[in-house]
Amino acid sequence: MICNTNTNTSLFFDSVDAIPAEIWEDLACNNNIYFHPNYLKSLEKNHPEIGFAYIVLIDNNKKPTAIANLKIVDFHVNSIKNDLEFLRNIGKKLHIIPDNKPLKLLIYGNIFVSGEHGVFIKKDEDKNAILKELAESINHFLNLNKDLKTKIDAFLIKDFVNESLSITDELKAYNYHPFSVEPNMKLKLPKNWVTFDDYLMAMKTKFRVKAKRALVLSKSLLIENVTLDNIDEKLPKMSALYKKVSSGADFNLANFNLETYKDFKEKLGSNYILKTYSINDKIVGFMSGVINQKSLDAHFVGIDYQLNKKYAIYQRMLYDYVEIAIEKKLKTVNFGRTASEIKSSVGAVPQDLTMYLRHKKSITNKILKLFLQYVQPTSFRQKFPFKS
Repeated sequence: MICNTNTNTSLFFDSVDAIPAEIWEDLACNNNIYFHPNYLKSLEKNHPEIGFAYIVLIDNNKKPTAIANLKIVDFHVNSIKNDLEFLRNIGKKLHIIPDNKPLKLLIYGNIFVSGEHGVFIKKDEDKNAILKELAESINHFLNLNKDLKTKIDAFLIKDFVNESLSITDELKAYNYHPFSVEPNMKLKLPKNWVTFDDYLMAMKTKFRVKAKRALVLSKSLLIENVTLDNIDEKLPKMSALYKKVSSGADFNLANFNLETYKDFKEKLGSNYILKTYSINDKIVGFMSGVINQKSLDAHFVGIDYQLNKKYAIYQRMLYDYVEIAIEKKLKTVNFGRTASEIKSSVGAVPQDLTMYLRHKKSITNKILKLFLQYVQPTSFRQKFPFKS
């Protein structure tokens, strides 16, 4: 159980419901979905295996200046596979990674979305000062929770873009070590793309032919919106498809419970996109996404890999993300991590991301610094589909 003892600069809460309404009002963060109480509460409700906590920073007048979300997860190192297996083995030999038990991580950030979604900073506040306060507050948080302090192995602060590194590198003073991870693949939508055809016409011939071929191959797919009326019927098959995708990942910090989709559809309404792709009444894929301000952020997908090539299922999903964003007059599509090359073929470019990691044992933390030098994003061939 996380205690709620506070300090002069920080307030600690172990649930969204425990945070007073006036704090949410003062922060005015409801226009950012990732800090909307309904979104955060949906994650809490459907992931009981994860520990949730929130830090609210306050100024001298006891007014909130920022809110950060923390997650406490058991990271099973044996789930690391593919290109990262050699790092797992090195980590075990150096005793950075335990042999027979999960690594208990305290994570600052959103473990289900790529990008800077770990802290909401009130308008006109100093981001540099806020980040230093948060680093100190995490220590206070653990000192006030003695039982938790003994269990935590390491601290992870996730997903900062390059433009933030001049500020976030201050974390090195708190013995955090930076390392690069797979980039977020991002597509910016020009204002003159009013229809999907405008997007296709902006492409070089080779890529436009490829896109049209994918649209032809996927023409027999029945694409349906998932609603509160049909979600119970669709979820079992969607969950099975999601597991196929997640089981092939190099690693997952946590598994997403698709039951969360019910809450998202109920509480976020049209800001949460959820579609299924079917052949002969059989669901062979699904896609999901969050509309956050002027961006469409791709969330999780599920794919029947045996039929993927025949019906261009995944390619069709990528083009559908683009079409949805154009229709809704959004500015960007964040496709997230993984499958970078195919995402670049639809126009996305990499947005580098950096995480910071600290082990609680000082000697192990020094070894960790050397170990992290070997952690590098998977290289890929960047495609340039648009006319110059």
